[in-house]
Amino acid sequence: MIDAPPSLTFTLSPIGVIESDYPDKFGIPRQPGLASAARASLVLLPPFDDALAVRGLEDFSHLWLTFVFHLSPDQADSRRWTPLVRPPRLGGNARVGVFASRSTHRPNRLGLSLVELVEVDTRCGVRLILRGADLVSGTPVLDIKPYLPWAESRPEARAGFAPQAPPRLAVAFSAAATAILADRPDGDSLGELIQQVLAQDPRPAYRRGAEARTYGVRLRDVDVRFRIQDDDAGEVRVQVVEIVPA
Repeated sequence: MIDAPPSLTFTLSPIGVIESDYPDKFGIPRQPGLASAARASLVLLPPFDDALAVRGLEDFSHLWLTFVFHLSPDQADSRRWTPLVRPPRLGGNARVGVFASRSTHRPNRLGLSLVELVEVDTRCGVRLILRGADLVSGTPVLDIKPYLPWAESRPEARAGFAPQAPPRLAVAFSAAATAILADRPDGDSLGELIQQVLAQDPRPAYRRGAEARTYGVRLRDVDVRFRIQDDDAGEVRVQVVEIVPA
């Protein structure tokens, strides 16, 4: 076994922290861009909150964010990474190598996310307004790089066990849930976010096909309670039962 020399051991400092519509990691889309209604901001930390550091960034529409899966176990935890993982796209049973997956349980807990840049706000420090992020609030970000479509878009690329976006389920709201949304100033955007998140069936893969039960997912400042059920036509759909303060 070859040990990494000391010169190859690094200490990294976050340049910023994410504020997003996702207070908890349960329910977050498993890839960026799947919930375009998701709001997020990247707030840069001193000394990186200098407007000079983001000069010209507003000319780009999308950004790569390198971040840390800070809610995943670290190397000292008994639940740390393993060589094989069970991707949800394979039903939670088949195993592939961790480096052939996008599992959050990785040796260095590093993540990479492509997000849309909506605005660069430098009025008080630096805040990047984002859309379509798949990041939980509090996520530490290590780096930002602009996305270059001519260099990084490869339509002919093979996508292994995930050749296309996951199917979307139909989502219906109860009368009580609809009334809650109607009373909120952000009701339209929150309703859209709920639809986009629940349409992807956020349940753990091993729960799918189990008997009906009520689940809860936190979005913004509410707890969205839902069930997965078959309708009269045999179609699997999501029923939003209620929306309550978190």
